[in-house]
Amino acid sequence: MGRAARPGVGSDAGKSREKSPRRLRNHLMELGLVGLGKMGGNMRERIRRAGHTVIGFDRNPDLADVHSLSELVDSLQAPRVVWVMVPAGEATQSTVDELGELLSPGDIVVDGGNSRWTDDEKHGAELAAKGIGFVDCGVSGGVWGLENGYALMYGGAPEHVAAVQPVFDALKPEGDFGAVHAGKIGAGHFAKMVHNGIEYAMMQAYAEGWELLEKVDSVTDVREVFRSWQEGTVIRSWLLDLAVNALDDDEHLEGLKGYAQDSGEGRWTVEAAIDNAVPLPAITASLFARFASRQDDSPQMKMIAALRNQFGGHAVEKK
Repeated sequence: MGRAARPGVGSDAGKSREKSPRRLRNHLMELGLVGLGKMGGNMRERIRRAGHTVIGFDRNPDLADVHSLSELVDSLQAPRVVWVMVPAGEATQSTVDELGELLSPGDIVVDGGNSRWTDDEKHGAELAAKGIGFVDCGVSGGVWGLENGYALMYGGAPEHVAAVQPVFDALKPEGDFGAVHAGKIGAGHFAKMVHNGIEYAMMQAYAEGWELLEKVDSVTDVREVFRSWQEGTVIRSWLLDLAVNALDDDEHLEGLKGYAQDSGEGRWTVEAAIDNAVPLPAITASLFARFASRQDDSPQMKMIAALRNQFGGHAVEKK
């Protein structure tokens, strides 16, 4: 079929694909991307800025480059790489099922959503039976990833990871760190799950400290105490920076309800700890604290909600 020029790739890129069909590291390549929401849309832009072709499909036609998975697959040169960025569970399962029918042996599917690692193992086996490779990739960076890069944790066979490496290189932050081949299929999402569990506990610690500072009469400027911690302290972090941002927006978080949702990965982390007899008291307590937030207007959960909104654009409940 005729192929129109795609954004971000010139004639030299087409020549490099012809010379190296398996797309060696740093070679320009093309990618199918399914799901163009907050994360997927920004990822498409960052990959294009690196010079690669991205052909995107989304159920919202205003966001899509093509209007069906079938058209997406037909628009890609073999061997194809299709990256899936849709919600975990049924949406991912149905997308993988459909791609399994549309793709050919030698193609690769990447699941970059927040799937459970046990689902990765299932999807990898299903696609392998058809000669299709599978890579799972935990992605962190939220709404800041377009400019700062995304931390990537991926799992899969070395040859499949190598085929996707140019895209990983485009998405990761500048420098030597920020991306890792964590192990076998499922390892990427397992690593991201543990990352999110640690994130739960860190946010909870900041929130508890903030509430205690707000409670006492002697501390008269809690926001500036938090700001002072941004330099020279052992608890400085990007989360602390985001907490200061949130306090700059609403000094006492009076506009927020003390309600914080959980994405599910905190629960999976605690379940995995139970299965492996690993004690996780801080992460478990932080998960239970979020459950408590649904019973009353928790001051701590105002900070948790504000932080989730700052780094991920997650919705907050206003008073």
